[in-house]
Amino acid sequence: MTTSGTAQRATEEGPGQVRIEAFQEGREKILAEVRKVITGQEEVLEQVLIALFAGGHCLVTGVPGLAKTLLIKTFAEVLDLEFRRIQFTPDLMPADITGTEILEEDKATGQRSLTFIKGPIFGNIVLADEINRTPPKTQAALLEAMQEHRVTAGRTTFQLDEPFFVLATQNPIELEGTYPLPEAQLDRFMFNIHIEYLEEDDEVAVARATTSAETVSVDTVLSGEVVRDYQRLVREVLVSEQVARYAVRLACASRPSGEDAPEFVKNWVSWGAGLRASQYLILGAKARALLDGRGHVSCDDIRVLAHPVLRHRILTNFYAEAEKITSEGIVDRLLETVPAPQSGM
Repeated sequence: MTTSGTAQRATEEGPGQVRIEAFQEGREKILAEVRKVITGQEEVLEQVLIALFAGGHCLVTGVPGLAKTLLIKTFAEVLDLEFRRIQFTPDLMPADITGTEILEEDKATGQRSLTFIKGPIFGNIVLADEINRTPPKTQAALLEAMQEHRVTAGRTTFQLDEPFFVLATQNPIELEGTYPLPEAQLDRFMFNIHIEYLEEDDEVAVARATTSAETVSVDTVLSGEVVRDYQRLVREVLVSEQVARYAVRLACASRPSGEDAPEFVKNWVSWGAGLRASQYLILGAKARALLDGRGHVSCDDIRVLAHPVLRHRILTNFYAEAEKITSEGIVDRLLETVPAPQSGM
């Protein structure tokens, strides 16, 4: 059998149990190290892992002091990947992110030539800290990198190293000096992850740990090549047509222009989720299935990921705001309204 034939058969059969168990073992190694620093937030940790293994990007939203930046830095330390941090400010320029060309002189010949100096976007894990503090023009510098995994400077295109993972943070309550993210930018993020306040016991544990003299260090447990293998493995997970159709119908139902859109969507939504929502629902569900030790996707996987995938892709209108209806509420209603296939796993 040819190599292509073997790959085709593996895709049709899904990943084997040995590879699934190796994937779960890698997950446990990562979480064991991250939990040395991060207390609680189990749902957040799972969503970041799913996005990492699915090859997507994350927008992490939460009030100050909930360890958004620390969470991302810890993941970077646990993985043997190049980490870059960009602190977004109002005066940040696109070239500060992608890089710039400078004129250099060859000391031997005296000839001058333009040399491209790579910016901080040339990393494996890029932290875009407080991304909403810079104007849309600068935010747009990330678009090509996030979608195509490359950067174009002048007439030259540079391919980014794989894996490439953008984690952006934003503060939802401090609006002074901030700029809303354009819809095209938001759509590049696989998940919009909300970090909530800790439970009392967890907050006590964090308060005691961070005010003591002890220091905590984490070990590097996975290489970039292993992460890439996991990302390829995720795409081999099986998804039935019925389950895939359920994911697509959830995304389609959020679009007010659709003929079959629910009445509440037509009344409260100005713009719904696009094709990327369907793709990320399925891809994220594949990663979640592997984390759960399964080689196939279920409708439950789709439902669990509906909020982080759809919440930033559904734009509510004035009528929704007047009635205090949020995108979260719209997603809740979609999950109640769109029926799952009876025989869906």
